[in-house]
Amino acid sequence: MPDTVLLPVRRGARRGVAAAIGALVGVAAVASPARADVGEVTQYPITSTADSLPAGITAGPDGALWFAESGADRIGRMAGDGTVTDHPTPSPGSAPFGITAGPDHALWFTETGTGRIGRITTRGRITEYRLPRADSGPLGITAGPDGALWFTESGANRIGRITTGGRITEYAVPTAGGYPYNITAGPDGALWFTELLGGRIGRISLTGRVTEYPLGPHDLPDDIVAGPGGMWVTASGTDSVDRVGPTGQVTRFPLLRPGSGPSGIARGRDGQLWFTEQSGRLGRITAAGRITEFTVPSGAEKVPFRLTAGPDRAVWFTGLLGNAVGRVQVLPH
Repeated sequence: MPDTVLLPVRRGARRGVAAAIGALVGVAAVASPARADVGEVTQYPITSTADSLPAGITAGPDGALWFAESGADRIGRMAGDGTVTDHPTPSPGSAPFGITAGPDHALWFTETGTGRIGRITTRGRITEYRLPRADSGPLGITAGPDGALWFTESGANRIGRITTGGRITEYAVPTAGGYPYNITAGPDGALWFTELLGGRIGRISLTGRVTEYPLGPHDLPDDIVAGPGGMWVTASGTDSVDRVGPTGQVTRFPLLRPGSGPSGIARGRDGQLWFTEQSGRLGRITAAGRITEFTVPSGAEKVPFRLTAGPDRAVWFTGLLGNAVGRVQVLPH
């Protein structure tokens, strides 16, 4: 696989994979003013390396935020005060992308550049598991209801499953060239995933049976999360957030501005759905489809990308091109 990773951001950014150097870094946080319905947006720069391209982010079992530094071959850990500890991956050119908390008190992540799945303990010990195909291109990853980790393989057009002991099973995606991208557990005991280039949402049962639901040829479905009434999906091609019902019915909620490029989506501890816009904003959408947007300072240059509910009721997000992790304070309604 080439030593560059195509990150499907709105502007088609392509960056080289940097060498990994672990470090404990200091932080100078920058906060923006609060507004009536949301608190401060604080951004913490990653000062250990330039162009780390922070992608996936998740809350860890240790009360910290863990994120994948796709441009620096590292896994980062951010404490509540913004202090970052870097852990280099053993394989050069790994380009870690997705990351999730596992059922074994560890973090699991994808290595897009080397076709591996990684596991890191909260003490920083990393174990890697090689996939059957080096060009599999794993991207999204999530914990399944069966105690295993499920992940997408964009290059191999498959959905993978790995046990905590490292046993790997793969299932083909019916649509050729679908480019399975992100994946999450649904409320129905199955896994749901996006097909970025196939314009579809997929559902895979624990036995490997795949059902696909079409959106549209220009939707570019990106991230996905379970929410009220079904699965909620960001569609960067149509600048909308879509809700997909249990049998595939689609309800579309257009965003307020064209060219917004919705990307990551997660459910906050306030029960609302939060999403990023690569044009430089964060958004919140209610079950009824009411959308509120919040500007991230210098967000158009930093590209808000993935986000997660933190242990502190805040929503945390990565700035893909801004070399930073951000935190938005969620105020009670």
